Amino acid sequence: MNDFVQINDVNRLFGPNLSTGEKIAAKLGGKVETRSVRAVSDVTLSVRRGETLGLVGESGCGKSTLGRLIAGILSPTSGTVSIGGASVMQNGTKVTTRVQTVFQDPFASLDPRMKVGDTVSEGPIAHGLTTKSNARTYVAEWFERVGLDPVWVDRYPHQFSGGQRQRIAIARALAMQPDVLICDEPVASLDVSIQAQIINLFLELTRDLGLTTVFISHDLSVVQHVSDRVAVMYLGRIVELGPVAEVFGNPAHPYTAALFGSVPKLVLDADELVRFDTIEGEVPSPLSPPSGCYYHPRCPLATAECRANQPVTQPVSDLRAVACHNSEQQLAKASAI
Repeated sequence: MNDFVQINDVNRLFGPNLSTGEKIAAKLGGKVETRSVRAVSDVTLSVRRGETLGLVGESGCGKSTLGRLIAGILSPTSGTVSIGGASVMQNGTKVTTRVQTVFQDPFASLDPRMKVGDTVSEGPIAHGLTTKSNARTYVAEWFERVGLDPVWVDRYPHQFSGGQRQRIAIARALAMQPDVLICDEPVASLDVSIQAQIINLFLELTRDLGLTTVFISHDLSVVQHVSDRVAVMYLGRIVELGPVAEVFGNPAHPYTAALFGSVPKLVLDADELVRFDTIEGEVPSPLSPPSGCYYHPRCPLATAECRANQPVTQPVSDLRAVACHNSEQQLAKASAI
């Protein structure tokens, strides 16, 4: 499979939000410290055609921001994002419909004043994928594809359950006939009983439509189930990337190992106590990240080199890479467990 989605040296900075007092002080010539948040930092990544890439990490690590950069919802401060060799953004404006997004909260992403049929058909009509006269038939086809009754196209979002609203959001994204689908925590707001249905729907649609998917989630079990490869983010950087079986089976980065180790076990040995392994310390502020490796203040394998130098991403195998000075030690440690 060839690389289809290309993210090259992408950075995204968010400027500081000054308080009213700080704005007044700045206008009067006072010295006001301004620091930008580096939400995504030096990310280079590729996704193969037809592949599902899982993106995981703690809250605030930059997963959703990276997803929005790929989708063209945000423009990168520097670097490029392309699909099939064509740039997603030009002069800060999205110029392609080849990538669409399914968001976490379908009630927030659907216009409460529009009938759901109009919501799904609005984009395809605007981009010439269907006509106004054929829109109802076009929407009905996508409703059936995602498991909804076509007679519901004249209803409003509040008349549906959470799972049904998410199916409508999926239909809206797929009605644009994208090549790439960004799924940003698509089942996090749903009841557990409904999550499995939506996940199975995603698997069925990506297989039948040949979609390339970036699946963003904090639920590691879901990512393990739906993804071909997984990328682990920490404080805006990709620290490990590789096939799901290899990364979950033998983490090469201490953060990956700690992240996976914090997941509660469902099956315990008879004499095993119920305990949760947590990652020590707090996530550093993105306003002032630590020197060297961003993870070193919390890492049990940290050395002087980790505190001084940012690790370069190095291949572990043909399909796997890690940004860690002590990856060999971590791999040996994980293998011994």
